[in-house]
Amino acid sequence: MRPSVFQRLDGAARNMLPAGVTLLLLILAQIPLHLPGVANIMPPLALIGVYYWAIHRPDLLTAGSAFLIGVLQDLLAGLPLGVSALVLLLVQGIVAARRRFFLGRGFGALWFGFGLVGLAASLAVWVLVSGLAGALLDPRPPLFQFLFALFLFPPLVKLMGHAQSAFLKEA
Repeated sequence: MRPSVFQRLDGAARNMLPAGVTLLLLILAQIPLHLPGVANIMPPLALIGVYYWAIHRPDLLTAGSAFLIGVLQDLLAGLPLGVSALVLLLVQGIVAARRRFFLGRGFGALWFGFGLVGLAASLAVWVLVSGLAGALLDPRPPLFQFLFALFLFPPLVKLMGHAQSAFLKEA
């Protein structure tokens, strides 16, 4: 039997969940809080989304999605165009290729892996932006952004895990 229009729409909406959640994280990280110094430590929440979905559903958050989310992040954050896109694309590709290592492991391994990937991604963004600026920029803001992301990783992963259980069938 052929699925109805509503069933196909429901399936399409469910399949867009990883990209939608990652976009939501990106937008949340860009909300101006009007607190002194907070803009310098806003964490790269989209990085958490790309990392999580590259492990759990790389079929639904593809390299193309990660690239487009990165371009949007560059536009919203005022970064040189392509910096976040390149970094998120690399994260998605590397993590998706190593996903078997993370699947079935405990949360500690997942968190430790994010720590390594997140630190490398933050360093890469800092190096790329410094190179494009032609000067070494202060490394403290990306370091604090990374540490804040590491702190927020557990509750965000728990929320994404609930979303995955509620709306997506296992691959």
